[in-house]
Amino acid sequence: MNPSTAGPTLYGVVYKRTSEWFPPSAPGATEMKFTLLPTIIISGLAFLPGTRAWRNDGTFSRDYYLKDALADRGARTGHAIVATIAQLRLNDGILPTICQILNLPTSCRLASVASWADQVKHTRHWTKPMHHVKPLGDNPPKSCPFPADSKEWEGKEGANVLSAIRTNTNILRQFQNGNPLGVPREVSEALKFLIHFVGDMHQPFHTVTRLDGGTKAYVEWRNRITSKSSGPWLFVEHDLIFEVDLHALWDGDLVEEAIGATPEKWGERLSERNDIESHLRGKHYDPLIRMIQVEYIEKAWASEVESWTECSTTKPLSHGGGIDEQVVLQSKWQASDTDDGSVCPWYWAAPIHKSTCEGIWPKEFDESKPLVQLDVDEYVGKIAKEMVVEKLLTKGGVRLAAVLNFVFAQREAGSGE
Repeated sequence: MNPSTAGPTLYGVVYKRTSEWFPPSAPGATEMKFTLLPTIIISGLAFLPGTRAWRNDGTFSRDYYLKDALADRGARTGHAIVATIAQLRLNDGILPTICQILNLPTSCRLASVASWADQVKHTRHWTKPMHHVKPLGDNPPKSCPFPADSKEWEGKEGANVLSAIRTNTNILRQFQNGNPLGVPREVSEALKFLIHFVGDMHQPFHTVTRLDGGTKAYVEWRNRITSKSSGPWLFVEHDLIFEVDLHALWDGDLVEEAIGATPEKWGERLSERNDIESHLRGKHYDPLIRMIQVEYIEKAWASEVESWTECSTTKPLSHGGGIDEQVVLQSKWQASDTDDGSVCPWYWAAPIHKSTCEGIWPKEFDESKPLVQLDVDEYVGKIAKEMVVEKLLTKGGVRLAAVLNFVFAQREAGSGE
């Protein structure tokens, strides 16, 4: 569809984060239907609270902002990949327990609930801060402090992604002594929150404070220039342009880049690997998961995968800002501060946050100057060559599996006593 010929209603429009139009049958395309005003005033929709949006299942979200709707859909693929990698690594007997808690008796896929937390944050506004953590004084790429003391994070105590991982893990651990025949809604939701928040933690801009986690850091991408004043829709030379910011770029665009770069051979079903195929959903990201599992988890990264789930007994000085200086804090570091010897979101997130000072936040970026072009070898080329996105997704899946194995293995052991 050409935006110049659109009438009052844009129906069945397919949006991809490359800011182009695709037919509904395009691989990986996602359909979202919108009822809009005539195109002459579409650019003003950014300022209309509660722009109405309909989801694919026909349900209506009253407070679902148009901009949020598109951004959220771009992030779902990454969460689905993390959840699927985790499912491939669950210990025997644990998946049925998880499926029972999630009320998924058939076709049980963790990916199907991986973005539930994003869907409910528009009505449960108190959960929004739990999708990120914002260290005080964080200003990448110049400085990237990531203090161990939660008092040095922005917001209310406990209202951040690291504390949310700890809280929901604890809810599930407490459930191990409960009645396995009756699953309270709180436990089911805790599991869905946990699946999502572990994924969020592995997106670097969910650990950044500057410019609201990069959501207000506008950049040039794929030769489409955007700015804060453009609004969510802007028609230039018959192209539909959506604001591109660093957070959205890492939420969706770079994940799609990784999928698109996957060699064609991984699009074929692995006839001798039912242990992989039985957990896939026939999605456009299946080839990437096959490649990650076979070529990297089992081969190239095999020697380091187990170390990704380790939790250190030492923590950095809270005022040091880095992760290299280590000291034992003894009684100061409590499990309530997010980490223990088995589940340690702060320890896992610290190197991810540090990477924002090592190239993920563009050194050329300056909000007072013309927009920086990121579709260049020095940025996206380097990220692709080093497989930064693929490795973050893989670490997220490996760590989510480790947390679930820890929680539900204990539950199974406890129920058998």
